Amino acid sequence: MAFKSPLSTNLLDDLQTALAHGNVARRVDMLRQVTDLFIDHAADYSAAQIAVFDDVFECLIEHLEAETKILLAGRLGPASNAPPRAVRSLAFDDLVEVAAPLLSQSNQLDEHALIENARTKSQGHLMAISTRKTLSGAVTEILVERGNDDVVMSTINNQGASFSERGYDRLVQRAGSSEGIATCVAMRPSMPRHHMLKLISQASASVRARMAAANPKLAGEINSAVQKATRQAAPATMSEDAAISHELVRLLHKDGRLDENEVAKFAANDKFDEANAAIACLTHVSVSVVEAMMIEASNEGILILSKVANFSWPTVKAVIDMRQRLSNQPLSENIADRDTYERLRPSTAQQVLRFHRMQQATADASVA
Repeated sequence: MAFKSPLSTNLLDDLQTALAHGNVARRVDMLRQVTDLFIDHAADYSAAQIAVFDDVFECLIEHLEAETKILLAGRLGPASNAPPRAVRSLAFDDLVEVAAPLLSQSNQLDEHALIENARTKSQGHLMAISTRKTLSGAVTEILVERGNDDVVMSTINNQGASFSERGYDRLVQRAGSSEGIATCVAMRPSMPRHHMLKLISQASASVRARMAAANPKLAGEINSAVQKATRQAAPATMSEDAAISHELVRLLHKDGRLDENEVAKFAANDKFDEANAAIACLTHVSVSVVEAMMIEASNEGILILSKVANFSWPTVKAVIDMRQRLSNQPLSENIADRDTYERLRPSTAQQVLRFHRMQQATADASVA
């Protein structure tokens, strides 16, 4: 059967007649001809012509066997302007071999479709999505939440994948109990420092060891955490962005332009590294001491540091709120923390902070 121009008004009538009287071999032959017609001239077709192809493929897909759908999916997957309804139909097929070429390649699947697919389909579908050239934070949230370890590791290893704060938080949870996931996280250069510190603080010794082996640049921080068996981490190698942030804050302090208002601004904008460096300067301790206190389970460390720096409560709350946002926790009024802060004596806060400095110095000496 020779198909006419895609704009032919008789095309669908011819197709429906053939479908009604044709056998399996005939349908496969029709599919091949229609697919060839589309692929060979795809770049030249208008939106209206592609819509006609979509109607044709829709009719064909309803009558195709699995093996034939797999062949069709393999050819439409890389096509930049593949008929969108056909793409969606194949991408949501229960058979992974049919769906995978579209889920992994097709740019006709938008974020909404990928999220819907990731929320409802199998681990094989999630694995295919995880290999796409780019992935938004909204999509990776679902992959990290629903995916098995293989899916999560594939997502982490995808350098085109972005992660939201919520996604990173869930990733840290998954990595804390999975050596494979933790190893992949350790190799990802864009992992935000506050999430990496949180992972180090909660990971088991075996997980930390795997992370150190995977990324020697983290060995200082990880080995310190293992030896101390606490949530503290040594100030070893950090990301270039974090180092730049710390240096800019130090320059502000040197020029006399660093004060409580700057800390509040950093916190309001979720600038974790800048806020830590600023608090370190104003309390005359190392950034590693501040980081260790900032990732404690309670807000006590923030209250101690803030009292030593003589912050007002609005600034203290801004820092607490920043930490809660970055940990994907709901914000609260922190009434109990405010009462504690108001009762806390500066001399007591100084004494506690001296203990943290001594503890950090002992840990640094053991690593050296």
